[in-house]
Amino acid sequence: MRYLIREKVFTFADRFVIEDEAGYPRYEVVGKILSLGNKLSIYDLDGEELIYIEEKLFKFLPEYSIYKGSRLIGKIKKEFTFFKPSFNIESSYGKLTLEGDVLHHNFNILKDGTPIAWISKKWISFSDTYTVDISDLVDHAFILSIVIILDQIFYDGNNNS
Repeated sequence: MRYLIREKVFTFADRFVIEDEAGYPRYEVVGKILSLGNKLSIYDLDGEELIYIEEKLFKFLPEYSIYKGSRLIGKIKKEFTFFKPSFNIESSYGKLTLEGDVLHHNFNILKDGTPIAWISKKWISFSDTYTVDISDLVDHAFILSIVIILDQIFYDGNNNS
């Protein structure tokens, strides 16, 4: 399935809708206002929280935890590298890696070496806009949370990469 993620530029807190390729809302992302570190939730259209994302504070490099309910289902840590960005992705869904040039807006998420998601960020856009194609064999909300975290690390105002 293909999704479009368009983050609004001039908002007090992160709040945006993730649409399918036909333009229908599928998920809503809501950031917590006045919190230390990034804290975001992904909701379905019925208002049920599917994923909770929390930035770990006081880390040299960005680190995020991903929860489904009260259960930790993933962690993303930016690794120290000089040229190409690298991430350690721990997941209860299996070994995940990133392939491609994350800084240049096109990359894939692989599970055990097999591509499961293809991400492309628009070069010229009024807002951060991503096209995300996700295999039907994985948790779509979890994969979308990874894309949101990468956007927070690379393109948010508090970039510490």
